[in-house]
Amino acid sequence: VQLVESGGGLVQPGGSLRLSCAASGFTFSSYEMRWYRQAPGKERELVATISSRGSIRNYADSVKGRFTISRDNAKTTVTLQLNSLKPEDTAVYSCNAYSTWRQNYWGQGTQVTVSS
Repeated sequence: VQLVESGGGLVQPGGSLRLSCAASGFTFSSYEMRWYRQAPGKERELVATISSRGSIRNYADSVKGRFTISRDNAKTTVTLQLNSLKPEDTAVYSCNAYSTWRQNYWGQGTQVTVSS
């Protein structure tokens, strides 16, 4: 089982990034997918979720209107589009395959740094 995030980096305030999470080794289409982030010294925060078929999406209030989660079950990938980035968005972003009755899986994370 693997969840591999990519797309992080350094961006100026107001900029954009597109994070991707490539999944393998499990039935991707059966899982809700989630993006979390954790900044230094802070608790992990649930940023966005997308249902197994992609019909239901939810966002943290802190990112609503700026971030967009999407998935491609054929390619077993989930993406997070980050727009209008702010310094407070700086964190390690991780994807999570979530199920209430199956084993959950985590990626290793990708660093997003928003700074001028």
